[in-house]
Amino acid sequence: MSVEFLVTSLIIVATPGTGVLYTLAAGLARGARASVVAAVGCTLGIVPHVAAAITGLAALLHTSALAFQTIKYLGVAYLLYMAWSTLRDRGALTVEETAPRSASRVIASGILINILNPKLSIFFVAFLPQFVSTDEPGAVWRMSELSAVFMLLTFVVFAGYGVLAAAVRDHIVTRPRMMTWMRRAFAGSFVALSARLSLAER
Repeated sequence: MSVEFLVTSLIIVATPGTGVLYTLAAGLARGARASVVAAVGCTLGIVPHVAAAITGLAALLHTSALAFQTIKYLGVAYLLYMAWSTLRDRGALTVEETAPRSASRVIASGILINILNPKLSIFFVAFLPQFVSTDEPGAVWRMSELSAVFMLLTFVVFAGYGVLAAAVRDHIVTRPRMMTWMRRAFAGSFVALSARLSLAER
C-alpha cells in the first residue's frame, strides 16, 4: 500500500463535509459515545458506494442523468430536512440527557447521509483505479482492501472529530444562547452542503 494512497485518503477524509458535521453535532449534543456511533454510521454509509464502484454500478450513475439526479435530490432533501430539524431542536444537535436517541437511529442517519450522495460512488470510480491496475490478477480484491483502509481512516478521523467536540460539550450545552447559535450554524452548514450537492454534476 503506497504512502500516496494513505496521504490522499487522509486529506479527503479529514476535509469537512456532511459526515464530519453530523459526527461533530453528535459529539456536542450527546457526548463521546454518540459521536463514535455516528462515525460508525457514516463509515457504513460508504459500503454501498464501494460496492457500486467495484461492481461497476457507479458507471450507471455516471452515464444516466436520471439516476444521478434522483439520488442527488434525495440527498439534497435529506440535508434540508436535517437543517430544519436542527433548527426545530429535534435534529442532530439536540441535547437529550434523559432520553437519548438509540444507537440504531444515530447509525441510520449517518448511513443515509453518505448513501444519498452520488458523488461518493463516482469518487471511488475515479479514485481507486489510480492505485490499482485493473489488468492485474486480484484487482477486485486489491480495490476491496484499499476501500477497507479508506473506511478505517474515515471512522478514526470522524470519531476523533466527535470526541474532541464531546470534550468541550460541557462548556457549551450549559449556555443556551451559545447552543442556539451553534444550532443555527449547523443548520446553515447543512443548507450550504445541500446547495453544493444540488449544483454537483456527473
